Amino acid sequence: MLFNLSTLLRSAGVRQGSRLAVRTFQCGKSVQSNVQLKGRHLLTLKDFTGEEIKYLLWLSADLKYRIKQKGEYLPLLQGKSLSMIFEKRSTRTRLSTETGFALLGGHPCFLTTQDIHLGVNESLTDTARVLSSMTDAILARVYKHSDLDHLAKEASVPIVNGLSEMYHPIQILADYLTLQEHYGYLKGLTLSWIGDGNNILHSIMMSAAKFGMNLQVATPKGYEPDPGITKLAEQYAKEHGTKLSLTFDPMEAAQGSNVLITDTWVSMGQEEEKKKRLQDFQGYQITMKMGKVAAPNWTFLHCLPRKPEEVDDEVFYCPRSLVFPEAENRKWTIMAVMVSLLTDYSPQLQKPTF
Repeated sequence: MLFNLSTLLRSAGVRQGSRLAVRTFQCGKSVQSNVQLKGRHLLTLKDFTGEEIKYLLWLSADLKYRIKQKGEYLPLLQGKSLSMIFEKRSTRTRLSTETGFALLGGHPCFLTTQDIHLGVNESLTDTARVLSSMTDAILARVYKHSDLDHLAKEASVPIVNGLSEMYHPIQILADYLTLQEHYGYLKGLTLSWIGDGNNILHSIMMSAAKFGMNLQVATPKGYEPDPGITKLAEQYAKEHGTKLSLTFDPMEAAQGSNVLITDTWVSMGQEEEKKKRLQDFQGYQITMKMGKVAAPNWTFLHCLPRKPEEVDDEVFYCPRSLVFPEAENRKWTIMAVMVSLLTDYSPQLQKPTF
């Protein structure tokens, strides 16, 4: 069944009249979901099945439609509070989580290193137990993924990974929602990662095959993704019948791609490496030249903030660029995560086609 939701698509940044414009939101039959995520942690998409990730995207689309398009008030998190631990600064993660949690009637509590210093002023164990006694969930944006594992072990409430050096799962949920809105499906798409083998790529590698998406990766030598994650991603590709390729040639990775994706070349904490990294990543800038070897319907994603050396203005601001709908969808997807982990709410919108 096809629902005409042109307003939803306009809000997602699809330009009317462009050859890439999509004017329908494709949905399948309404199915009662057996997915139950309440009380779970979200540390990495490796821990979630394809159906569970699809459920999170379904719930994201549902909340976006009901709240943004229909103007409904859904205080699903009324009376609940959230601890937000930020060792690293953020625009999108902080704003999407604070505004989204509050929009659902909850109370987010933002904690910086001035308020809480993990494992320094107080042990991780004590921090997890204290925050668990006062709030209903903890979102942590940390330097070390092992800190998240420790918090999850000791906390009695759900822990959500707001970013670690290994994974950034909530970013990938926003990416997939954006692509589903634009293309109407995910299965069969070919994603091309051109850049650093970092936490964003790791999260894509732990999830793309579960949707039936192919992944083509290009990184400079010495910047490849984690070997253990690569091995598991190869296993996922084999299980789901998808293709995974790794190369040092950006043009090879872009060949036939539906989605060109990159990220910062210099992450927080890598500032001293900036000069060397800029030299090593020469030739990795996303340009229209790469677009010429991609699929005719190619689009572009970047989790932001963006630097011109990573992608030129011609691509970044062109109609094929989905970066601003992608940024907005950080809000709807983190709202879905919180609702799924803290409530028994079920989506009212029919399940989208994935």
